[in-house]
Amino acid sequence: MHLPCSAGPRPGRILTAALLALALAACTAPQTRDTPAGDVAAAPAPVPAGPVPAPAVPTPPVPVATPSPAEARIAAERRLARARQGTAPGQVAAPVPRPLPPRVQDLPYSHVITQGAAPNPVRRVATDPVSTFSVDVDTGSYTSVRGLLQRGLAVPREAVRVEEMLNYFSYDYPRPTAGAADPFTVHAELVPSPWNPHNHLLKIGIQAADPAKDTLPPANLVFLVDVSGSMAVPQALPVVQQSLLAFVDELREQDRVSIVTYSATTRVLLASVPGDRKELIREAIRSLHASGSTAGGAGLRLAYQQARRSYIPGGINRILLATDGDFNVGVTGIDQLKQIVAAERKSGIGLSTLGVGLVRYNDALMEQIADAGDGKYSFLDSVAEGRKVLVQEFTSTLATVASDVKLQLEFNPAVVKEYRLIGYDNRQLAREDFNNDRVDAGDVGAGHRVTALYELTLQGRPGLLDEERYPANRPAAASGDTRAGELGWLKIRYKRPGEARSRLLEQAVANAPKPLAEAGADVRFAAAVAAYGQLLQGSPYLGDFGWPQVLELARSGLGADPYGQRREFLTLVQRAARRAPRELPEG
Repeated sequence: MHLPCSAGPRPGRILTAALLALALAACTAPQTRDTPAGDVAAAPAPVPAGPVPAPAVPTPPVPVATPSPAEARIAAERRLARARQGTAPGQVAAPVPRPLPPRVQDLPYSHVITQGAAPNPVRRVATDPVSTFSVDVDTGSYTSVRGLLQRGLAVPREAVRVEEMLNYFSYDYPRPTAGAADPFTVHAELVPSPWNPHNHLLKIGIQAADPAKDTLPPANLVFLVDVSGSMAVPQALPVVQQSLLAFVDELREQDRVSIVTYSATTRVLLASVPGDRKELIREAIRSLHASGSTAGGAGLRLAYQQARRSYIPGGINRILLATDGDFNVGVTGIDQLKQIVAAERKSGIGLSTLGVGLVRYNDALMEQIADAGDGKYSFLDSVAEGRKVLVQEFTSTLATVASDVKLQLEFNPAVVKEYRLIGYDNRQLAREDFNNDRVDAGDVGAGHRVTALYELTLQGRPGLLDEERYPANRPAAASGDTRAGELGWLKIRYKRPGEARSRLLEQAVANAPKPLAEAGADVRFAAAVAAYGQLLQGSPYLGDFGWPQVLELARSGLGADPYGQRREFLTLVQRAARRAPRELPEG
């Protein structure tokens, strides 16, 4: 078979060339290699015309996952375009003309849900007075569900994590003062529950210090980018590229940047270069193209190897993994990947995940390996979200102000009869884990906010659990007890970056409820977000409180809303309601 020097428009020639390119790609996969510092890796060698001699040393075939029709079409046309182009070695390939993207509704979709974790139950204070959990600053559940609703797709219940929805939004919590002993402040507010007239909501807010970007230590960053075939859709690799290009503008001269890619094989596309070599970094990002299977485990190992080579003592050392999580070659299990990430975390290299895509998106993997890497999980459903995470939240994404942050709340049985923690279902810790510094917990980045909501039944009010028969199981308030005005006792353990021993912050939570109408806009909006998440989960605790009530409550808590995020939430409530039996008015 001979491929002509100039391919004409006839379909037969195009099909023949495409088949030849696919066969060559399967037989001559590029080998893993490192690139000298400061250089962009050379593009793959052009496909020669005519028969191709067999390689001198046989290599074992690499298993390749069966692509979808949309993926196969895009991959074949891109291989053909590269074969015709004949890019010379040592040059960055010019952008390959991309065919018209398939319509979103034509793409296959499988949202791999988070494992396990049933919603937290109602607990009786008389027998179980202490609630302990690891904090969480992830936001991926909110944006991945947003992407589903905007595309008219079903929302799996297990993909809804209420705490990630609460923590997506900013709240006006007081910030730590300069020179404060602790790196964050704690805020508490008690209001009647919007969905149960007998109960109250307790909102606990943690606000971390947010130093100026120029005061942050130098950063050693490795962009680990999935360039496999499943990323060849408009919602995946193009979103990553545009987001990283915006991030490059924020880099400083003292920062170091590497780019590692993986598909069927792995390579260092760009070795460690200073952050002020922006055009070189941009050129490497623009050169990314997607094809092949997904050797994610090998990509992780190469990224950590590169991070260790460029390690900055006392600096920020972090990998930013951008992928749809569809690992299908080599190490693919969540537990195995978590072990790799957790082991490297102990050496001072963190990992954050940037989820993208619609095809075979693995939400479970992205959330759990970010947790193992003491990083944040974000889902980029648009370029605008990429700018929010990587530009607006630059310091939060990179710098950690407190690690292994655990929260423990002991309720006063003379005041509180029952409690239920809303969200943090897979963040629960045993009571004894609170004081054990070897138990890993969540990290809090610069400027991060952490919000937790408890639904409480106070003494003297009808509860969700049956009353107990025997008086010994029902504590009575002691007359003259000065602690009767306390709802509970809040303790927070955390470690300063680089420290092995934790520090303790503790304070009383006052029993001082406010009417919901007189409370701040933040608590009303947070309650609306919590109700939204619980409705998507099919929670049995909301009674008759439905989508119209969520919308009304959210509108009452819009506040200033400088970025329009709360108003956008109103549209999501309306979209969710359209999938329910009852509809909402527009507006």
